Amino acid sequence: MHKRSGKRPGSGRRSSEPWHQNVVNFLGLCCRHFGFGLSAEILGKSHKALLGVQNGMIKVKSTVLKPKMLRMYVSTGLLLVGALWAAQLLRAQAAQARGAQNPAPKPASGGIELLPVQGNISMLAGAGGNITVQVGNDGILLVDTGLSAMTERVQEALQRLSKRQITYIINTDDEADHSGGNANFSKMGRPLAINRASGARVIIIAHSAILDRMSAPTGQTAPTPEEGWPTDTYSVPQKNLFFDGEAIQILHQPSTTDGNSIVFFRHSDVVSTGDIFNPSLYPVIDLKRGGSIQGVLEGLNRLKQMVIPADHQEGGTMIVPGHGRISDAADLAWYQQMVTIVRDRLQDMIQRGMTLEQVKAAKPTQDFDPIYGSTTGSWTTDMFVEAAYKSLSSKQQSVK
Repeated sequence: MHKRSGKRPGSGRRSSEPWHQNVVNFLGLCCRHFGFGLSAEILGKSHKALLGVQNGMIKVKSTVLKPKMLRMYVSTGLLLVGALWAAQLLRAQAAQARGAQNPAPKPASGGIELLPVQGNISMLAGAGGNITVQVGNDGILLVDTGLSAMTERVQEALQRLSKRQITYIINTDDEADHSGGNANFSKMGRPLAINRASGARVIIIAHSAILDRMSAPTGQTAPTPEEGWPTDTYSVPQKNLFFDGEAIQILHQPSTTDGNSIVFFRHSDVVSTGDIFNPSLYPVIDLKRGGSIQGVLEGLNRLKQMVIPADHQEGGTMIVPGHGRISDAADLAWYQQMVTIVRDRLQDMIQRGMTLEQVKAAKPTQDFDPIYGSTTGSWTTDMFVEAAYKSLSSKQQSVK
């Protein structure tokens, strides 16, 4: 008689079947799609097959599998996907609840839209760059003013939110889509009681580098009207302000230019980032104004330290980007990872002596292009690659 070994053919061997990796990839894609940073473990009791899921990345710690394990992994995967869908539904319901507590006014004419963020903060979109709006008993504070041609429509939208006067404007940079409305708003309203001697109707705050670029030496023509120049500049790392019952930190962070500012509303727990962060486009790096990809990455790293997520990496500190949708910690994390990966790829290509044309042909951003790339418009993928390449090349040459 032949004794049966008690083992089925192939049992106990390490799996190389494609289905196992497909399950892992599927779960990973689900995590990425929903933007969750998860912390979970799936443990097969009989064979200690362990999948570690952390920050949306799934790793196989042990893959000693038997055929019956397939059913367990598929079932667990389906349960995880169901949990993700349920969490996404709860997130949507929470967003609706926030909107019900602080309903947004109806969109004004011309495509201007005013959206509640949280606390005293709203976001006005459609005027060029995003405009962050703080409203309270002291008046209205704006972070950026959009394009000059959109000022009237912006004012109409603001009147739906509050009848109070605009007291402060903070410019995150000097690009026309962020500071173009300065001059128009400076002519509105009454002279401010807090600055009666100057007769100013609004106080415009920006880093000193912004004033340098907006103005011009005596006898020369300035690129922007004098009414739109900053009237209160800072050249230290941080400027503090208290307005509408809320502490506000204005932080200098060179990134897309050398004069970028981040604005943090501490009580509302909202950060206005300007062009340092744009969840729908590669960073717009202006080399002539002191911008660099390394500066952008340092700015994103700083934002990651400031932004604190709520449960399951959703909610918590909210972000008003320079362009695009209202975001949170998960959105920022994906963007920061993208910039880091692209920076590292370009650095490696530069160290291998590749020319700009060779780098463009190698398509170092190809896997991110469906989300952030563009072949048309004022900022294309090729323009981003070229600006990032040149900023890294000049840095390496200065080191040498």
